[in-house]
Amino acid sequence: MAVATPSGLDWLQLLVKGSHNSPPPTLFPHHTFPKVFLFLCAYPGSRGGPEDAVPRIVEQPPDLLVSRGEPATLPCRAEGRPRPDIEWYKDGARVATAREDPRAHRLLLPSGALFFPRIVHGRRARPDEGVYTCVARNYLGVAASRNASLEVAVLRDDFRQPPVDVVVAVGEPAVLECVPPRGHPEPSVSWKKDSLRLKEQEGRITIRGGKLMMSHTLKSDAGMYVCVASNVAGERDSGAAELVVFERPSFLRRPVNQVVLADAPADFPCEVQGDPPPHLRWRKEEGELPIGRYEIRSDHSLRIGRVSAEDEGTYTCVAENSVGRAEASGSLSVHVPPQLVTQPQDQIAAPGDTVTFQCETKGNPPPAIFWQKEGSQILLFPSQPSQSTGRFTVSPSGQLNITEVQSGDAGYYVCQAVSVAGSILARASLEVKDVSLDVFPPIILHGPLNQTLASGSSVWLPCRVTGNPQPSVQWLKDGQGLDSGDLRLNLLANGTLHITNLQEGDLGLYSCVAKSSKGQAIWNGWLRVQGEISLFPIGPPGSPSQPVVIEVTKNSITLTWKPSPQAGGSPVTSYVIEAFSQASGNTWRTVADGVQLETHTITGLQPNTIYLFLVRAAGTWGLSEPSPVSEPVQTQDSGPSRPVEDPWQGQRGLADVVVQLQEPLFLSPTSLQVSWTVDGPTQLVWGFRVLWRAVGSSSWTVLDIGSSGQRNAVLRELPAGAQIQIKVQPYSREGPGPESTVLTRSTPEEAPSGPPQAVTVALGGDGNSSITVSWEPPIPTQQNGIIQQYQIWCLGNESRFHLNQSAAGWARSAVLRGLLPGLLYQTQVAAATSAGMGVASPPVLIQLPLPRNPEPGPGLEVGPGLAEHLASVLREPAFIAGGGAACGALLLGLSAAVYRRRRQRKELSHYNGRTGGQRCWLEEGGADGRRAEGKVNNFTLPPLLLEPSSEPDEWCPPLPERSHLEESNPSKGCMASPSRGNTPSPTPSYGDQSTVTLTPSPPEPSQAPAEIVCIHHTPSRVPTGASPPLSLSQSSLSGLEGGPVSLSASPMPPRHLSPSPVPSTTSTPGESTVTEPFI
Repeated sequence: MAVATPSGLDWLQLLVKGSHNSPPPTLFPHHTFPKVFLFLCAYPGSRGGPEDAVPRIVEQPPDLLVSRGEPATLPCRAEGRPRPDIEWYKDGARVATAREDPRAHRLLLPSGALFFPRIVHGRRARPDEGVYTCVARNYLGVAASRNASLEVAVLRDDFRQPPVDVVVAVGEPAVLECVPPRGHPEPSVSWKKDSLRLKEQEGRITIRGGKLMMSHTLKSDAGMYVCVASNVAGERDSGAAELVVFERPSFLRRPVNQVVLADAPADFPCEVQGDPPPHLRWRKEEGELPIGRYEIRSDHSLRIGRVSAEDEGTYTCVAENSVGRAEASGSLSVHVPPQLVTQPQDQIAAPGDTVTFQCETKGNPPPAIFWQKEGSQILLFPSQPSQSTGRFTVSPSGQLNITEVQSGDAGYYVCQAVSVAGSILARASLEVKDVSLDVFPPIILHGPLNQTLASGSSVWLPCRVTGNPQPSVQWLKDGQGLDSGDLRLNLLANGTLHITNLQEGDLGLYSCVAKSSKGQAIWNGWLRVQGEISLFPIGPPGSPSQPVVIEVTKNSITLTWKPSPQAGGSPVTSYVIEAFSQASGNTWRTVADGVQLETHTITGLQPNTIYLFLVRAAGTWGLSEPSPVSEPVQTQDSGPSRPVEDPWQGQRGLADVVVQLQEPLFLSPTSLQVSWTVDGPTQLVWGFRVLWRAVGSSSWTVLDIGSSGQRNAVLRELPAGAQIQIKVQPYSREGPGPESTVLTRSTPEEAPSGPPQAVTVALGGDGNSSITVSWEPPIPTQQNGIIQQYQIWCLGNESRFHLNQSAAGWARSAVLRGLLPGLLYQTQVAAATSAGMGVASPPVLIQLPLPRNPEPGPGLEVGPGLAEHLASVLREPAFIAGGGAACGALLLGLSAAVYRRRRQRKELSHYNGRTGGQRCWLEEGGADGRRAEGKVNNFTLPPLLLEPSSEPDEWCPPLPERSHLEESNPSKGCMASPSRGNTPSPTPSYGDQSTVTLTPSPPEPSQAPAEIVCIHHTPSRVPTGASPPLSLSQSSLSGLEGGPVSLSASPMPPRHLSPSPVPSTTSTPGESTVTEPFI
C-alpha cells in the first residue's frame, strides 16, 4: 500500500507489501514529478505467484544528439513477470504515443523503445527536445530508467569570419584565419586546398582554433584555400581565399672571377629565377661599364669585348622584384702573356765544348722558364740541383748551359715560358760536328734459340756478334753470371756457349750480352731439359733484305723489305723490327714484332731525329740473322709551331682532364659517330685526337679535332664486319694529355665487295657429268665480315640447263653434277656474309666433251637425242590426228590434179627455185614418171651442235609443230636456203604441211644465194626413249658472217645450244621457215 508523504517532502516512497524477499522501496526524485505525485497502489487481496517478478530495466536509454528533421530512437527494455508495461515521461509529463493519440508523432515500439520518425524543432517550438524517462510496471511494482536527454544539433550558414587572401614570399610564415558559423554543438574547423582536404604537417602546417598556420611557405603552397565548419548537423564551406607565394630573386648562375688576356673578350654569366620575374642590371664597382665595348645579352650575361687593363675590377649583377633583391659579383683580371726578349740561337759545337743558349722573357705575371730537349722527357728548371741534371744547368734568367758536349747532345732544345696568362716557346738546334752515323751499338747476328733437349745431351748456344769496335760476349743465366768453375760449360772464341751432359739444373733463360764502347745488345733464349726428345730442329729462317724507307713523317717511318731468297730453314711466321737512335740510348730497341707483311709503318718516333733500322724473320725455330742495316733516315722537322710535350703544365694541367667515351652511333657499316664527355680543367684543352684501329693492327689512324668545344667526330672508311678499337686524347699547346679508355665495338657486316679469288674448274670429280670448282676467299679487305657460305652457279645457254649449289664458308671447292656433254657452261662463284651475297667472280667457261662420234649417216650428222625426240613427237595424239588429216587432204589433192590434167591437157605449172649442187636424198619420180617440181623455200641456219646417234643408219629430221604455211604443196618437200630477196607470203593457210619457225638475229646485209639442201621424206624407224631437243643458240645465230650455212653431212663445230624452235602462226621478216610435207 502506497502512502503519500506530506506535500513538503522531496521524495515519494513506494512500499510494496508481499513477500519478505521483496526489493527495497523505489524513490523518485522530486524534480521528476514537479507537479504530480504518482501513487502506486497494490490491489488489495492480490497474491503473487511463486515465479512472478518485479519489473527491472535491462536496457537504459542513452542521451541523444540528433539533427532536425532526422529520425531518432530512445531504446528501453525491461524484464518482469508478468511482462511489465512501458511508459515514457518527458520532463515529468507522460508522453502520448500514436497508440493513445493518433495525432501524436511519437511511436512506442514493441521492445519498449520510443521512436521519433522526424525530430520537430523550431525557433519557437521545440516539442521533442527534453529529458526522457522510461517506466516499467506490473502488479508487483514499477521500475524507472535513468534520465536520458534528447538534444537537437544546429549549424548556421554564415561564417562569423571567413578567410581572406594572403600574399607572402617563399620561406615566410603565413596565417589564414576563420571563425565558423554558430552551432550546437560548437562546430570544428578544417581546411581544403584546391578542393583537397589539407592535412597537418609536423613542424610546418598546423590548424589551431580555426587558424591555418604555415611556419615557412613553399612555392607549392600557393593556391585556393576553403575553411570547412562541421558538426553533427552537417558541414559549411566558406568562400575561397587565395594564398599567393612570391619568390625572391635567386641565382641559378652567378658571375665568376675572370682572368682574361689583353684584347680577349670576357663573359660574366648571370641567370636568376623569381616570381614575379626579376629585373636585372649590371654595374661596375668604383667605375662605369666600358662604353661601347660591353653588351648585355638575352640571357642577361655581360660580355666585354677586347678587354684592357682599365677594365679590371668587380662587376655586379643586380636582380630585383616586388618581394626582394639579390646581388652577385665577379672580378676581372687582365694579364699579359709571356713574351720573348732574347731569342735562343742555333749552336755548332765540337765534343767536349760548352754551349750556352739565351732565353729571356717578360710578362704579367712573370713567367716560369724551363728547357727541354725534343724527344726527352727530362725538364730543366732554373736553380735545379746540378747532380740531377749532370752537364745541363739553367740560370735564374733562363740561360741553358751544356758542358762537355757529346755527340748524343745534338738536336733541338726548346725554351718554354709559362704563366697563368699563357705560354710561349722558342727552339734552337745544337749540332755536334763529328757525329758519325756509322757508329752504332753491337748487333747480335745469331743468338740462342728456345730449345728443349734430353738429359745428358749437349747443347751449343750460339752468339755471333758484329760491331765497331768488336764487342765482347758475356753469358748470363736467369740474369746472373755463369759459374766459371763448372767444367761442363765452355765459352768458345766465336761467342758460342757449349754445355755438355745437360742436367735439370741447367733449365733457365740464357742471355747473350754483346758490349762495346758504343753500347750493348742482348739476346735471350730458353733452355728446357726433359727425359727423351725426338724433335730435330731445322733452323731459323733466312735473313730478310735490307729495309728500304718509302715514307717519312714527323712521327713515323714506313719500311719495306723482301724475304730471304734462300731455301731451307723454318718458314717465316712474322718479322721483328729493331731501331737505333742516338737520341734514344746506346742499344737496339725492338719497335715492332709480330709483323705479318713485308711493309710496316713504325709510329711514335721523335721529330727531327736520325734512325737506323734492321729486320729479322721469325719462324718456328727462332729468329733469323738481322738484315743489313738500313740507310740513316731522319724524321721530318716539326717546325717552330710544333707543340712539345710540357709535363710541367701538360701533365699537371691536362693530367686532371678525364675523357669518357660514350656509346658510338653507327651511321653505316663503314662509318660511325663517336662522342665523349670531358671533366676537369677544360680551359687548357686546345683540341682532341680521335684514334682508331682494327683489332690486331699495330698502327692507329688519327683524326685531329681542332676545337676544344667539339665533343663528337665521325669516323669514316672503317672496315665492315670488323672489331674496331677507339680512344680519344686531349691536347694543348704544350702537348697531349691522358688517353681515354679504349672502347671496342664491332662494325656491321656488309656483303663482300670483292669476288672469290683463284676460281678454277676441273672436269670430273664424281662421274663423267660432273665438274670440280675450286676457289680462294676474297681478299681480307673485301670480305666485309665473316664468310658464311659460297654460292656456285653453272649457267647454260638457257635457264633449264642452269645449275647452282651452295657451300659452307670454310669450303674451298665443290662438285657440281648433272652437266650435259657438249653444252658450254659459264661457272661463277660468290661469297656471302650475314649481310648478303657479294660480287661474283668472272665467268669461267667449261664444256664437257662429247662421246666418241660413230660413223655418220649420209648427208647429216645426227645424235641419239634427235631420234628419241622425234619418237616422242610421233606418239603425240595431236600429231597422229594431224597426220591423218594431212594424208586425206593429200589424196584428195592428187585426185583433183589427175582430173584436171585430163580435162585441160595443159602442162602443169611448175615452180622454179635456185638449187645448189647438192641433190635431194633418195629422189623418186612423180606420178607420171618425172621428178616433181615445186617452189622451194630458202632459209638460213647457223651451225648446229648435233649429237651422234646410237643407230647411225636411222635418222629422222625434227618434226616441228603444226603452223601456218606459205602455201600448200602436195608434192614432196625440200629444205633449201632462200635468198634474201624472196619474202614469204604473209597469207596463212592450213594444208598438209607443217612448219617450224626459227628466230635468228636481226636482218643482215644482202648475202649471196645459199646452197639448197633438199630432203625427201622417207619412212624411217624412230628410236624410242627420251633425248634432249635439238636447239640453236642465239649467239650462233647472231654470229653468222655473210652467206648462210646449209645442213650437210660434214662435222660441225659445237658452238652453243639455244632454245628449241618456237612455233609461229605467221611468217615475218627476219624469220626462217622450214617446210616439210606429211606423206
